Amino acid sequence: MGIPQHILAQAIDWRRAFHAWPEIGLHEHDTAERVATLLESFGLEVQRGIAKTGVVGTLRNGDGPSIGLRADMDALPIQEKNTFDHQSATANCMHACGHDGHMAILLATARYLSETRRFSGTVHFVFQPAEENAGGGQMMVEEGLFLRFPMQAIYALHNWPGLAAGNVTVNPGPMMASHDSFCITLTGKSCHAAMPDRGIDPIIAAAELILALQTITSRRISPQETAVVSVTQIHSGDAMNIIPDTAVLSGTVRCLQADTREKVLALFADLVTTLPASFGVSGELHWQYGYPVTENHPEAALTLRDAAIAALGESRVNWGNPPSMAAEDFSYMLQACPGAYFWLGADGVSPSASLHNAFYDFNDGIIADGIRVWVSLVERSLKTVHSLNTDCGSI
Repeated sequence: MGIPQHILAQAIDWRRAFHAWPEIGLHEHDTAERVATLLESFGLEVQRGIAKTGVVGTLRNGDGPSIGLRADMDALPIQEKNTFDHQSATANCMHACGHDGHMAILLATARYLSETRRFSGTVHFVFQPAEENAGGGQMMVEEGLFLRFPMQAIYALHNWPGLAAGNVTVNPGPMMASHDSFCITLTGKSCHAAMPDRGIDPIIAAAELILALQTITSRRISPQETAVVSVTQIHSGDAMNIIPDTAVLSGTVRCLQADTREKVLALFADLVTTLPASFGVSGELHWQYGYPVTENHPEAALTLRDAAIAALGESRVNWGNPPSMAAEDFSYMLQACPGAYFWLGADGVSPSASLHNAFYDFNDGIIADGIRVWVSLVERSLKTVHSLNTDCGSI
């Protein structure tokens, strides 16, 4: 499938403009208005202000089913270290995760489909705010995304450093892990460091608890389950010669199964209550639920795989690869509607900088492949998507 050169050239221009003027989640006001204006120029119906800055463009072409394609819009609070012409003009803010590229691909797809119209039905182009930590996907669902824009399935992509440029990875199950955070406060009794017997040392209890938490993944859950427990912060004390009253531990937990997620929480609660007590220290756990598992629906994943093979060739489509332990809030949309999520390889001649890195830049060379996959998915699935008989508008 050939993508017209003028559309590709425009997509690169859009991508670099987005990169130069990034905006943090729920503050993507200029980004959202640019997206909405472009969609209107393609002849789409446009709704603004969903989840504060979210935008949905709708392209109708006769009778038929409806699907959604989603791109994220927000940037990260990182000071960019690149020096090219389109580097971020906003201090301490940059598109270090490729959302600029995701938007450009989806906009170019909307323009292409609005001109060619080789499908029968409706496509909703969903531009989501606040994917990075603020849960914009959940906000859109809660504000009635699938009630206002009924669809049989929704799909999303993410560029993927570490995968060859233009290759696709899609799974018939988990693609990304859940992400929860914890904060543990251990309370003992302060005393002089030279007289530890007159106090209750929370640091000793903290050290033992950190080691014990690692046994959750190595000894307390099955090796066939997947979880990562990471203690990433330890805060305690103000002086070298004082045993402090408290020690605070915090970190994250990632899981690939919902039941494993709940099992790990229960084990955390038990260890925080019982282990410090053996040292005379009290433990308090604060658990913050984050994004759920990003789990593809098998039938939608097969539809996406077949569309990618038709667009790029079978040798460039990977099926059933190990998922990532990073997290993604497209997971909320997949909980509310059938759909699938895939990775689009970003490594060119040289490996891409990693996501969330100050030297990262989206690979413009993969824009055409992203458009091809989306167009193939729309043109094929709007003829066959009737088998996905769940209408998300009824959920």
